[in-house]
Amino acid sequence: MSDPRAASYDLLVVGGGINGTGVARDAAGRGLKVLLCEQDDLASHTSSASTKLIHGGLRYLEEFHFSLVRKALQEREVLLGAAPHIMRPLQFIMPHAAHLRPAWMIRAGLLLYDHLAARARLAGSASVDLRTHIAGEPLKAGYRRGFLYSDGQTDDARLVVLNALDARSRGATILTHTRCERLAPRGALWCATLGCGRELRVIEARAVVNATGPWVSRFLAEATPVRAARQVRLVKGSHIVVPRLFAHRFAYIFQNEDRRIVFAIPYEHDFTLLGTTDVDYRADPAAVAIDAGEVSYLCTLANRYFRQQLSPANVVWSYSGVRPLLADEASDPMRVTRDYALELEQQPAPLLSVFGGKITTYRRLAEDAVNRLAAALGVRAPPWTAGAKLPGGDLPQGSLAVFLRTVERRYPWLPPRMRRRYAHAYGTRLERLLGTAGTLADLGSELLPQLYEREVEYLCREEFARTTQDILWRRTKLGLHLLNVDSGPLERWLEAGGGTA
Repeated sequence: MSDPRAASYDLLVVGGGINGTGVARDAAGRGLKVLLCEQDDLASHTSSASTKLIHGGLRYLEEFHFSLVRKALQEREVLLGAAPHIMRPLQFIMPHAAHLRPAWMIRAGLLLYDHLAARARLAGSASVDLRTHIAGEPLKAGYRRGFLYSDGQTDDARLVVLNALDARSRGATILTHTRCERLAPRGALWCATLGCGRELRVIEARAVVNATGPWVSRFLAEATPVRAARQVRLVKGSHIVVPRLFAHRFAYIFQNEDRRIVFAIPYEHDFTLLGTTDVDYRADPAAVAIDAGEVSYLCTLANRYFRQQLSPANVVWSYSGVRPLLADEASDPMRVTRDYALELEQQPAPLLSVFGGKITTYRRLAEDAVNRLAAALGVRAPPWTAGAKLPGGDLPQGSLAVFLRTVERRYPWLPPRMRRRYAHAYGTRLERLLGTAGTLADLGSELLPQLYEREVEYLCREEFARTTQDILWRRTKLGLHLLNVDSGPLERWLEAGGGTA
């Protein structure tokens, strides 16, 4: 046990997913002394298992969730401007299946989607003739009419890391692989016992945010004296990745007989991402995995629309996440609201728990959370994140295309594919990664194809990475491109202490 004269913080944030890192960033930027702890790696659960979209949620209009859609559409604009290196506009094609929804209903929904919030960065919706439009080529001949609309695509795990980086740059302490074992009141403070391996340390905090996602209710029950009024409903969402089904830049949104929708999205250049499912889940969120029924469901739906037919054998990778949705009266998991609720207990000391939410609205959620705690913590600084860039997002003219040309001129020795990946992942922080390097040899050994020592050193030193999983699947998506490559050289490099700061 550490010294009883515990370190003291204004705010302890428990949970290193998108909501926790967002809260830590907002709070640190308003002058609070913040500690965030995460039991695993950043974004190691739900926050890296999304459909990789920044979107308003077109299908939520059918459930009359207009306020949620408006809030998400407003945030879509904010986020596209805050991190244009990891977020980009994406246009979707919805092939019309007349027996599922009439054309007038879809058109009306899209017009509403276009106008629920101001839209400066994305094109409006339109009807398209799939017999002549390039997006019609991969589809079966029976689909003649389609509808086009715009949303955004992101790298969800990197979005979490960027929020953690920004929080740290503003004074927050970020502890990964550190579990909050217990909260106990000590006067008007919380006394938190944090476990990292066999080591325990105790800190004090004036307030705590429980942003543990699928564990929000369990954390309250097992680690605190507080009992929540709300509950979450755990819903599993699974995705499959297959070799590229189409070469153009559009994505698809497919309707199904059960009223659900599934996306087919260009992914990592060489692949197509298909998802998601909605299945009630009652097991351990850390052990979630796709099942054969979900794989079959996604393949069957894709086969209804695409000429190229899929089978489970075509799946090169899959992932699943447990979405902690705000429990309501809906019997169908698809109809459960994606909005969030914040529950603040003032006694024995302020403890705010986050229930529900979606990745698109994380910044607004974080702002709301800090606003709720402001009076108790004496915060006078106003909200600030709506107009702030995320690390690496200060691209010239706010344009990734302009930045890519700048990178090409400055680093002509980088292979084109590496150059594009670096620009997308790191934005203007690329200079911190490359330093004074002027040749590939300056990047050290190539531990795995396209992965050099310099990048791994940077990820371990600055981006909280520790393991091969952290590096290959969350900080980058190289794991998808190296499925049949032995990761031993990277593992041995890490074990040898190459990544220690």
